[in-house]
Amino acid sequence: MPPMLPNFSDSVKLKYVKLGYQYLVNNILALLLIPIILGILIEVLRLGPDEILNILQSHDFDLVQILSSSFLIIFGATIYFTSRSRPIYLVDYSCYKPPVFCRAPFATFIEHSRLNLSTEPKSVEFQRKILERSGLGEETCLPPSIHYISPQPTMKAAREDAMAAIFSVMDSLLEKTGLHPKDIDILVVNCSLFSPTPSVSAMVINKYKLRSNIKTFNLSGMGCSAGVIAIDLARDLLQVAPNSNAVVVSTEIITLAYYRGKERAMLVPNCLFRMGGAAILLSNRRSDRWRAKYRLCHVVRTHKGSDDRAYGCVYEEEDPQGNVGISLSKDLMAIAGEALKSNITTMGPLVLPASEQILFLFSFIGRKLINAKWKPYIPDFKQAFEHFCIHAGGRGVIDELQKNLQLSAEHVEASRMTLHRFGNTSSSSLWYEMSYIEAKGRMKKGDRVWQIAFGSGFKCNSAVWKCNRRIKTAGDGPWVDCIDRYPVHIPEVVKL
Repeated sequence: MPPMLPNFSDSVKLKYVKLGYQYLVNNILALLLIPIILGILIEVLRLGPDEILNILQSHDFDLVQILSSSFLIIFGATIYFTSRSRPIYLVDYSCYKPPVFCRAPFATFIEHSRLNLSTEPKSVEFQRKILERSGLGEETCLPPSIHYISPQPTMKAAREDAMAAIFSVMDSLLEKTGLHPKDIDILVVNCSLFSPTPSVSAMVINKYKLRSNIKTFNLSGMGCSAGVIAIDLARDLLQVAPNSNAVVVSTEIITLAYYRGKERAMLVPNCLFRMGGAAILLSNRRSDRWRAKYRLCHVVRTHKGSDDRAYGCVYEEEDPQGNVGISLSKDLMAIAGEALKSNITTMGPLVLPASEQILFLFSFIGRKLINAKWKPYIPDFKQAFEHFCIHAGGRGVIDELQKNLQLSAEHVEASRMTLHRFGNTSSSSLWYEMSYIEAKGRMKKGDRVWQIAFGSGFKCNSAVWKCNRRIKTAGDGPWVDCIDRYPVHIPEVVKL
């Protein structure tokens, strides 16, 4: 007997049942109001103008009633317009593209590791295995001082790397937007691993001669999710500062964090973290509404720092030989999953359509009251978003989120390609992913984007943006010279 084919008609019918359910629940209010409005309209047409005029004349309205009603309407409107939050617009952004001479191909990285760890062949072999499965490509970049044999991660070199990345994206942003440095009202800079005195934000103020009354903030030690934290801080400041501009600079200067020891948990960041940075212009000015690329809809922040296991899963410390590095715990993925669960529990009611929320509610009630072994319903976030920007922290992070959120390969394409081309650029990786979607011409007016990032502490932070206008394929940006080559196939293991 030949193998029986699956009954495609049943699956097609089930698909249409699900689509019908989603349409019915998501538009229930409109479906209920339409017959009511039609009934009122028919009744008005039946009465005619003369009867309607007689009904109005039969009611006596004195001046006090009219004035009182008018006052209540005006008062209510005033309360509404003064209490609602100001819309926050993303006018434009720029991403840093490191110079070609900073590239660190696999062969170069492994050869330097052999020379720098000549007495530790097992550590070199461990890094080779990490690189083979990392999902990184051959064009990722490391700071110039790390290319030396042996590496020379000095404070001077770190400052120069910070200036190169930050000044490059700032110059590009100012040119794109036509913004004069004196018009910047708020400046927020986030850089976790490099926290000099004067601060990185002071470095920007000195370079561009910003105003003396500028509101400036420097965030450090907050990990790869600090970019979303910086956006949230800028949003809160713009809510209380009308007619203002805010510039957010997200970068990671990894020069001083390069680990030169042999502890495996501290060697992993050497294999994944690479150079990167981004500058973002936010505004609450009405005049920027028409030219802005996106509007900020939601920011949800989740912090698991009260749990000791979560607090220590990404930890900067010294090894027994006194070498400083970032240690990554084996529990990292499990902790990230718990943080994501808490984050989407808060995010879900804000963005999911009613059809998904009802299914989730029924699943929750069923597990609590009927059978605790029931498989929990995972909401379909594809109903809420067209694009997903998942922090390119590593192949495992992207794989786990794709599985848990039931995303397609196309939904995580921007994250995988960013990891391949630029590596883990920490807090700025979300903007490389956004730029990838734009460069591919996939971003349309009205599209919703979900940015998800993880960071030390342990944190899971996410932001939701809505595309404000049609976005043309840019003639510049980090992907301009390579977008035609992407997407590329990334094998599970690249033999080195």
